[in-house]
This record gives sequence, structure tokens and C-alpha cells, in this order.
Amino acid sequence: MIKNLIELTKIRIGFLVLTTTIIGFYLGSEGNFSSSLLLYTIIGTLCSSTGGSIINNVIEVESDKRMDRTKNRVLPTKKISVQFALFLGLLFIVLGLSTLYLKVNMLTTLLSALTIILYLFVYTPLKRVSWINTSIGAIPGAIPPLGGWTAATNSLDWGGIALFLILFFWQHPHFYAIAFMYKDDYQKAGLKMLPVIDDGVKKTVLHIFIHALILIPISTLPFFLIEQTGRVYFVGAYILSNIYMLLCLPFILEHSYENAKLIFKTSIYYFPLLFFLILADLRI
Repeated sequence: MIKNLIELTKIRIGFLVLTTTIIGFYLGSEGNFSSSLLLYTIIGTLCSSTGGSIINNVIEVESDKRMDRTKNRVLPTKKISVQFALFLGLLFIVLGLSTLYLKVNMLTTLLSALTIILYLFVYTPLKRVSWINTSIGAIPGAIPPLGGWTAATNSLDWGGIALFLILFFWQHPHFYAIAFMYKDDYQKAGLKMLPVIDDGVKKTVLHIFIHALILIPISTLPFFLIEQTGRVYFVGAYILSNIYMLLCLPFILEHSYENAKLIFKTSIYYFPLLFFLILADLRI
């Protein structure tokens, strides 16, 4: 049962949300923060994110049944009932938003609520309507570091927005690569991912290249907007983002599963390395 619950909560997504939230919080606080405030931010954000992931599983249970890579998940196989999952998801959301409202601040609560609304009621249904869903979905996906920043500062500043933009542009090559790798699955499920539409592969190539290219200057913004980041971060982020773009080139030249997987794997390593650069260059 524990294993099924872990799968239901999409723990890998939760880990990314938690990591980027902590980065935003630490940079926003300039290292001078309350441990209890950080703890409440972590609890509230993680509960809200987990609740959203569970409800997403509930909404997509029918399409998950049609895709090979998702048909064995706990809801399609009825290892956990949809009714219980719905209850659990709502409970987590209420706990998360309540914690942020009572113990953190209203601005962070609103950002967390916006994340849930965009994720569940805009991005998820839009997957059946238009390929633009990936860009829309990248908005709630990029809010966690901004939420961490506002939890520490109770204000929207350019430093937090810079972190939002990095995560926003990073997601596009990552998710377009996944969409290409499983395009047959998405087509069977009736989901309008970019590689599935007419001339979609060519458009996927273009969007991967454009977003990876834009990420290069975007990734250096913290150097100009966040006092704690210095030259080590600037040079490291610039090099790292160039490597990310260069490893997209094999897919651009040859549209194969292996080359799409290379983009996916590279994107997974990108954030831990960027996080390391932030930690290595803190000027506090």
C-alpha cells in the first residue's frame, strides 16, 4: 500500500518542486531566515504540490488506461480507488494552502493556489485541445522557486521572477523530448502534444532549439538580479546552458528516440548542477 501511495503522489515531481522552492527561499532570504518559516514553506508547498499531482492522476485516469507507459499506474489498475485518491488529493491541497496561509503569507498562498488551478483546470484539459498545453503547463511548473522567494520576502521581485523564467524555459526541451519519445502513446490517448499534430515533429525541433537557446541568457539573470550570485555562477550557468543546447543538436539533426532521450537525460542533470553552482557561489 505504501508503494502505491508513493507512486500516486508522483514523488519525483514533488522532489523537484521542493528543491526549487528551497532555492528560491534561500536566495530571497539572503541566507538570513527563520528555520520555522522555511519548514512551514516546505510543508505547505509539498502538501499542495502532492495534492495537485494526486488530483491530476484522478482527472487523467481514462487517458492513462490507453497509454502503455501509464496503464499500470495505481488508478488505472485499481490498486487505489479513484474516490480515495480524490479525497486524499483534496485533503493535501487544503492542508498545504492552510499551512501557507496561516504560517507563511498570503502572497505565497495565492501563488500556490494559482499553480493548482493552472495545472488542474487549464493545462490538464488543454492537453486534449491544443499543443500549446506544454507552454501553459510550464507556468505552474515554474512557480515553485518564485513561491519560495515570496515566502522569504513577502514580495514579488525581479530575483524571484528570474528563477521563474529559468525553470519556464528549461521545461520546454524537457517535456517536448518526452512528448516525442511517447508520441504514439499520446496519439492513442487523444492528447494533442506537439509531435502528434501535423508537421508536429518539425515544430518540436524548432521549439526545442528556440527554448534551449533562450535559456542561455535567461540562466545568467540571477548574476544581475540576485546579490548572492557572483562570477562563478555566471560563467558556470552560461557554460551549462550552452551544453544543454548543444546536446539538443543531435535530435535537431536526426529525430530519433535515442536523441530525444539524450535531451531528457541532460535536462534531468541540469538543475542539480545549476543548484550546485548557486551553492558554490553564494556571497553572503
